[in-house]
Amino acid sequence: MAVKLKKEECVGCGACEDVCPNGAIKVGEIAVINEADCVDCGACVDECPNKALEL
Repeated sequence: MAVKLKKEECVGCGACEDVCPNGAIKVGEIAVINEADCVDCGACVDECPNKALEL
């Protein structure tokens, strides 16, 4: 299971990419989560200023 992105809420700020310990998130216009690398730690969820990520 991986963190879920609410695309309509994501502004591509990169905060989630910066805190992901596994490098499972890459940000362009919006965040893209590599589900194979995501371990559901929740670091990105806590960091997202727009609440665009959820466990």
